Amino acid sequence: MHESILAFRGRRYLWLAIILLAGSIAAYLLQDPQEPANGGTLLGYVLGTLGALLVVWLTWFGIRKRRYASTAGTVQGWLSAHVYLGLALPVIVLLHAGFQLGANIHTLVFVLLLLVVLSGVYGVVIYLQYPKRVSTNRNGASRPELFAQLEDLDARSSRVAATLPAEFAVLVQSAATRTQLGGTLWTRLRGADNSTIVLPGQGQTRAVANAGQEAALDWLAEQQSRANDAEAAAKTGELSALLRNKRKLLRQIREDLRLQATMELWLYLHVPLTAGLLVALIAHIVTVFLYW
Repeated sequence: MHESILAFRGRRYLWLAIILLAGSIAAYLLQDPQEPANGGTLLGYVLGTLGALLVVWLTWFGIRKRRYASTAGTVQGWLSAHVYLGLALPVIVLLHAGFQLGANIHTLVFVLLLLVVLSGVYGVVIYLQYPKRVSTNRNGASRPELFAQLEDLDARSSRVAATLPAEFAVLVQSAATRTQLGGTLWTRLRGADNSTIVLPGQGQTRAVANAGQEAALDWLAEQQSRANDAEAAAKTGELSALLRNKRKLLRQIREDLRLQATMELWLYLHVPLTAGLLVALIAHIVTVFLYW
């Protein structure tokens, strides 16, 4: 599905974008050379109107993709057009302005447009590449199934700890309840592990860092080395193996959350920039008709 976004119906919207660009460039080159190219010429108004309509239409995609009962084309078709016509838009706007840029509201519109297009390109790259990476990382499982595996490991660890002295059950319970997943966008993007644990011991109540379950595993290794009988050592080793499996699964879940956060990040750029572009475009149009 993701590949067909760019190849949709024989790349019909790529050809439409090329035709629009070719026509705009030809009109720009053939206009009256006695009048300097700028947004105030007849061609400037025509291209400016075309650009403004394209901005509004491209923005409408955000509404169209949520109208599931709409018969106005497929979402894939709209997205394909969104990509190709969006890439053509900066060139049309430059031709509209006659390549005249300065420190004014008109140039601000163009700068915001470039930022919107660049963030859109980032989004396309992300959504073409990351779904496959998400699937590979999950190894055929869904996210709920990964969390179900995590709950199962905690339950199995609790059963093994119940056959050992009470401090082992305290360790397992603390490790389970203080494991941190998710958090802020920045935390997920970094894949940070802020897990903590309260280690059993004489009067120990302070939580210590347990990134990668390392503190818990170190404590278990110490207890295993002190074990007085083979059965206790074996049970402690079994508990350590379960925690190592948990560490591996937690890394898998954090990578899943990181990939999702990366896919979400572009929306935090694209949507506000688009809103800013619409506001600046309205100001540009009002300024032109009032003061030009």
